Amino acid sequence: MKSPLLSLPGAVPAEGVDEGVAAHYGDLFREQRALAEGTGFVDLSHRGVVSVTGDDRLSWLHLLLTQHVSDLPTGQATEALILSAHGHIEHALYLVDDGTTVWAHVEPGTQGALVAYLESMKFFNRVEVADRTDEFAIVHLPAGSIAEVPEGVVVRETPYGRDLFLPRADLESYAEKSGPAVGLLAYEALRVEHHRPRLGFETDHRTIPHELGWIGTAVHLQKGCYRGQETVARVQNLGKPPRRLVFLHLDGSEVHLPPAGTDIRLADEGPDGRKIGFVTTSVRHHELGPVALALVKRNVPLDARLVADTTAAAQEVVVEP
Repeated sequence: MKSPLLSLPGAVPAEGVDEGVAAHYGDLFREQRALAEGTGFVDLSHRGVVSVTGDDRLSWLHLLLTQHVSDLPTGQATEALILSAHGHIEHALYLVDDGTTVWAHVEPGTQGALVAYLESMKFFNRVEVADRTDEFAIVHLPAGSIAEVPEGVVVRETPYGRDLFLPRADLESYAEKSGPAVGLLAYEALRVEHHRPRLGFETDHRTIPHELGWIGTAVHLQKGCYRGQETVARVQNLGKPPRRLVFLHLDGSEVHLPPAGTDIRLADEGPDGRKIGFVTTSVRHHELGPVALALVKRNVPLDARLVADTTAAAQEVVVEP
């Protein structure tokens, strides 16, 4: 779904899964600084929007999600996962309940599969599930923003800012009042700085929540049964995950960033050394320079010198080994 804000001056379209919104509006570092200072807004209208209504919505979702939501207070933001039977991450939901409806935004293009799964699990519960992506667009206001929120708009407020479930028809008029527009690359740079994983970027077909630090923020360890819980409990109580998320400081003298999927090796083993991980997201940060998130094997020493292809990298711990 192509955003009308791509018509704004300087807009450069994002690519890949984020196609449909602006990567930037001509000045990446200025946009990052604006976002870090609490000004501007980010067009996330390419993300999927799903709603769940009905008297049983919270108790029903509680049975399906990794998060404790049966008593979720009105207006309180949370995040949750849906796992496979083997504990691998299939969906990531960013939730808020407005008193009558649970609203969630999800990764672009995943809403169809999510709705299909939720529909298959309704049974006799009093719930209605709907894909609302055509009707609502997600707009992100950074932490510290004093931008006005239109009356009646559902807001999901987190330490990183506010996500607005804005009627899609109001997107252009809201942008006119709430500028400057900030591109997705600036939003992603701050996400990487804060070590926040993203489905489809920091995950692959075998990722479990422990590897990314999602235990506690998206996975509640004291709730009842849900699909994949056995794996979560077993790893939590009896073992360690096979991989761990790390934050990488990359060699700033390199012209090109190592893209997602770039193999990571131990520098001491040379270019033919064994692969011990891979880059998941790499960005240029306005203060930190080139940085990245990556998944590496759990037993990689914390002081090991790494290379992402030919780019030297120093690791910072996100998930403890």
